[in-house]
Amino acid sequence: QVQLGESGGGLVQAGASLRLSCVASGRTANQLTMGWFRQAPGKERKFVAGISPSGITTDYADFAKGRFTISNDNAKNTVYLEMNSLRPEDTAVYYCVSSPAGRWDSALAWKYWGQGTQVTVSS
Repeated sequence: QVQLGESGGGLVQAGASLRLSCVASGRTANQLTMGWFRQAPGKERKFVAGISPSGITTDYADFAKGRFTISNDNAKNTVYLEMNSLRPEDTAVYYCVSSPAGRWDSALAWKYWGQGTQVTVSS
């Protein structure tokens, strides 16, 4: 069993940056493939980024490439999502996920989900 706890969301203006954090407990993060999804009001959950346990392999949704960076700190059992040049369309609840069994960009593939953290970007 894995528990995931996100933090770092908030209200920012367009163009600002935020860093989301997700602490994993129950198993050490250096054994987990982890990622981030987001869900805007009335929309389905969308893949944002994923990272392998070693940190060597990462993947990003097209909208995240060049603006978002996923990283992990195995000593802290933590995965981060650094978000730069935020836009109003980035407004969503961001969920930390772990332990995929399938395509990383499929919400159905991920076994464990955090409670989510709200990110709101004003124009």
